[in-house]
Amino acid sequence: MRRRSPVPAPARLRAPVVALLAALVAASAVFLGAGSAEAAGYRYWSFWDGNGKNWEYATQGPSLLRPDDGAVQGFRFAVSEDAGDAAQPRRAPDFGAICADTPAKDGRKRVALVIDPGTAADAPDGEKPPAPRTACAQVAPDASSAEALAAVAKPLRYDSSAMLCAISGYPKSGCGEQVSGEDGSAKPTPSTTASGRTADEADDDSGDGGGGPSVGLLVGIGAVLLLGVAAVVQARRRR
Repeated sequence: MRRRSPVPAPARLRAPVVALLAALVAASAVFLGAGSAEAAGYRYWSFWDGNGKNWEYATQGPSLLRPDDGAVQGFRFAVSEDAGDAAQPRRAPDFGAICADTPAKDGRKRVALVIDPGTAADAPDGEKPPAPRTACAQVAPDASSAEALAAVAKPLRYDSSAMLCAISGYPKSGCGEQVSGEDGSAKPTPSTTASGRTADEADDDSGDGGGGPSVGLLVGIGAVLLLGVAAVVQARRRR
């Protein structure tokens, strides 16, 4: 009787390896899908510096920054995850156009402001954003951006941590609240966790609140990898 040849080790390991790869693909889809569904942003007023042609996300809060005469500052209300994806003001940072009707005055400085309340999609429930507008604030030489804003856009509203919550009364409530990426609903959260600039403090841009993998995702993938390694080891022992 002819003896059957033993099955080579690679063939015996093929099935568990294929199963492992399938499990990894499935797990990655589940974990990555969950991460996308749970992605969230914050609804807040972001603060911008105009460089003559473009907008740059401000590196200081409006109460700390003391702009020079001829500066252009922008405020934009929107939902965003962090400074990297924050929506810019929808008006050009054009000092000449904004302050054309405000002549220079001794002992005062002019700061051009662009105030953009954003779109209906970013508005809190039941509120309608006013139209974007510009203003030329003429203030004392040592005035901050917050003081320039207060000169032309009252009432302003701040929270207990001095985060700018409302400009000209918009929005009526809320301040840096987290907005669920799944259904667009707002979830109250301490304003200091929002990625918007506060009035008294600059953002800590060294934080890790970006879009990297979550701890849950890494733990889940690690668990699948461990199970796969165990399956391969067990298959080798059966050779």
